[in-house]
Amino acid sequence: MRNHEPRASSSCAACKLLKRRCTPSCIFAPYFRSDEPKKFAKVHKVFGASNVSKILNEVPEEQRDETVNSLAYEAEARLRDPVYGCIGAIALLQRRMVELQVDLAIARARLARYSASSPPILNDHGSMIPTLAELPACGHVPSQEFRFV
Repeated sequence: MRNHEPRASSSCAACKLLKRRCTPSCIFAPYFRSDEPKKFAKVHKVFGASNVSKILNEVPEEQRDETVNSLAYEAEARLRDPVYGCIGAIALLQRRMVELQVDLAIARARLARYSASSPPILNDHGSMIPTLAELPACGHVPSQEFRFV
């Protein structure tokens, strides 16, 4: 769990925004420090203080920090894109990944076509440089001589 800030006279960001007295048992205090008022403001605007309080009470204490971070991320995404929220960002990344996989497949096909049609190439020591088919699959580099830096 996050270190609690000393709160002798300071209210947490939630209690400041909600204009209420911050008690030692405040559910928000450990996660919405007084120096992060925008974090709670965004979460409150999207989810509401009552719902956030209910969520935090239902989650085991050791998972609350991660829960608050997730709520803050989702609130930020929802404020940027009210319709899709973080799902829009995920869909965009997935679409980009598919495009990159297609680009990689095209590059591999072109490289295979090129290496199949060209004569063997010798390196400076007179030994043959391996063709694409002879190279190991991605992630399986057997020795230092095939590593690209």
